[in-house]
Formats: sequence, structure tokens, C-alpha cells
Amino acid sequence: MPDTLIKIDLNQSAYDNDMVHNRWHPDIPMVAWVKPGDDFIVETYDWTGGFIKNNDSADDVRDIDLSIVHFLSGPIGVKGAEPGDLLVVDLLDIGAIPGNEWGFNGFFSKKNGGGFLTDHFPLAQKSIWDFKGMYTSSRHIPGVNFAGLIHPGLIGCLPDPKLLDTWNKREVDFIATNPTRVPPLANPPFAATAHMGRLSGDAKAKAAAEGARTVPPREHGGNCDIKDLSRGSKIYFPVYVDGGGLSMGDLHFSQGDGEITFCGAIEMAGWVHLKVDVLKGGMAKYGIKTPIFKPSPMTPNYKDYLIFEGISVDEYGQQHYLDVNVAYRQACLNAIEYLKKFGYSGAQAYSILGTAPVQGHISGVVDIPNACATLWLPTEIFDFDINPTAAGPTKFIDGSVDMPLSPDL
Repeated sequence: MPDTLIKIDLNQSAYDNDMVHNRWHPDIPMVAWVKPGDDFIVETYDWTGGFIKNNDSADDVRDIDLSIVHFLSGPIGVKGAEPGDLLVVDLLDIGAIPGNEWGFNGFFSKKNGGGFLTDHFPLAQKSIWDFKGMYTSSRHIPGVNFAGLIHPGLIGCLPDPKLLDTWNKREVDFIATNPTRVPPLANPPFAATAHMGRLSGDAKAKAAAEGARTVPPREHGGNCDIKDLSRGSKIYFPVYVDGGGLSMGDLHFSQGDGEITFCGAIEMAGWVHLKVDVLKGGMAKYGIKTPIFKPSPMTPNYKDYLIFEGISVDEYGQQHYLDVNVAYRQACLNAIEYLKKFGYSGAQAYSILGTAPVQGHISGVVDIPNACATLWLPTEIFDFDINPTAAGPTKFIDGSVDMPLSPDL
């Protein structure tokens, strides 16, 4: 069996584990070193560090302090890796922590992070999902059962000081263009809740004040939430510091393209079995500025889809120029309205699109003024036929039995 380099205790605060951090900074010490060709196991908390509980209340989703996230296991150094190299990471296997075979999905309150459709779902809601082997279902969303495409939502290498400064400047400058926006445009450094691994004293205080938040994807990888980055994937990461500094977390049992609910996919604590290697000088050799990867050969074998279109005209009739974000939002809203005809509440339908392995595609970006995006919903995940018929839809689901909801205080 490969060594488990990083272990977690789900009964312990993530802040008490010095092999975990929740900011990006080049001074965070490596917690373990491996050689090229080594394989090993890393355990991870769920992205909230265990704040969200397996219960029928959404108060925890409403009340979470989002400045604490994400809790990442690492960083791990790879001997011989230097700036300009590519760190090659093979995701050999991923799983849930034994005895903890469940995950959660939810919508944050618009006042506390919001989400892709926060104007339509402004209050906190939550669904719990149970894992049975490779399949999952939820007591809060009846009528669906699907195979998960398990993956790390967040994985990447440490930035060097120059890259960190670039991130912080551009994001703080962006916030300044609309500083009172709710949700905010970005999240600046925030030392009060920073967990900087094994740093202590003045070094910790300095790094905590500078550390980049883990919320967005950036040039090093990070929180990309790519559902196809699953078992069998191979990733090529740009290296910015000696050793690379590989960290990971935010494991998902399953997710639809876009992670549109933001409190994510089906979030879980778990473990990752990895193998690492180094391509010397790979960034310049291949012109790579951001990670590239090979997708997993293990994908759910769904073959029948209903495909919903969206164009860059928003739900209020406002025209947008070739805006694929608006177009994909419209595709999602169209799918939600469709699923409501079968009895689902809007929240249940929204959660299905965030958790099931739906596909999102940019289908057209040249036909001014409208971009076209599509959402591919696998019909085989439902216990009943959702295809259009001459008889019309049947309400198989009692949407009055909804997901737990917590109003804003």
C-alpha cells in the first residue's frame, strides 16, 4: 500500500492540522517531500473543514463564514522540481473517507456569497446525498439516482512572489471598481481567518496578510471545479517555486459542468491516490501558462440527453453581446422551468443541475449579438421519463416537500 502522507481527523478542527492551509502563499512550508515517480495518498477535509453537517437544516449553509475556505491538504514538495518545469500529476484513485460516505450541496444566501442563479434563489438551502458505491441519491430530492464522476474541485501549486502580487493587485483593483457589490466582485486577502500551515509568529502574520484567497481558479490551477478531472486523469501543472508545492482539496462526488450552485457539487471529505513526475523546462518547451490535463477514462455511461439552449438575452429581456455567461444561465433557467413541470420545486431542479453529471457547452460565439450555450441533461438519471410527449408532463414529484431552507436573519 502507498504511504498516506497527509492524514485528517474529521473530529478535529482543520485549523489544528498543520498539514492543511487555506490561503496561497509561497512561504507556506512543505509538509512532505516525495521523489519523481512516487505515488502516495493524501486525505482531505471537505472544503468547509467540516462546518456543514449531515442534517435537515440549512442554517449551517446560511451561517458559514466563507473567509475560512478552502481547506487544502499540502503543500507537498517534489524533489528536483524547479520554476519553469511542469509537475505531472496522475490521479490514480479518489474516494470518500471510510464511514463518511455522504456529501452535501447547497445554495448560499445572496448576502453571503450567492451563486450563479442567486437572484432567483437568494436564500440558503441544502441537500444531503448518500453514496452507495459509485451511485448517489438524496433524501431531499426524490426521483434521481446517478453515477458520480468523483474529482478534486481544487488542486494546484504554490505561486511565486511575483505571481502572488499579480493576483492580489488585479483582484483588489477590480473590487475597487464596485466596492459595495453584493455578492462582491472578488475576495481580497483576509488575515483573521487564514490558516498558514506550519508558519508561525511574524512570518505567519506577514503571509496571512498577503495570502491569496482560494476561491477562484488562477494561472496555477486552483479552484477550477472541472468534473472530468477524475480517476485516471493526468495533469501538467506549471511550477513557480522550488518543489512545486502541490496542494489539493474540495473533493466532489459528482458535479454538473459549471458547478452552478457554488456550494458546490456534492461536496465531501475524502482521499486522493496520486503519482507525480517532473518535465524539466516544460513550461517553455510547450508554451504552457496554465495547467493542461488528460480527462478520465471513467465517465458515467449516459447516452440519452435533453439539451436546453440559452442565448445572451437575459431573463429580463436585456440584450448582451456574445456573453456566454448569460447564455449558460438562460440554458440553466430553461432546464429548471422544464423540470418543475414534473413536480420538482425550483430549488430541487437547480440542485439536480449542480450535482448530476450534466454537460455544459459553448455552442456559438460568432453570430452577433447572441452567443449560444447549451446544457445537456442526462434523462437516464431519473426514475421516470422526462422526454416531451403528446400527453404532456406528469407530476411524479411532490415539490411541496422541498429542500431545507433557512431565511436570512
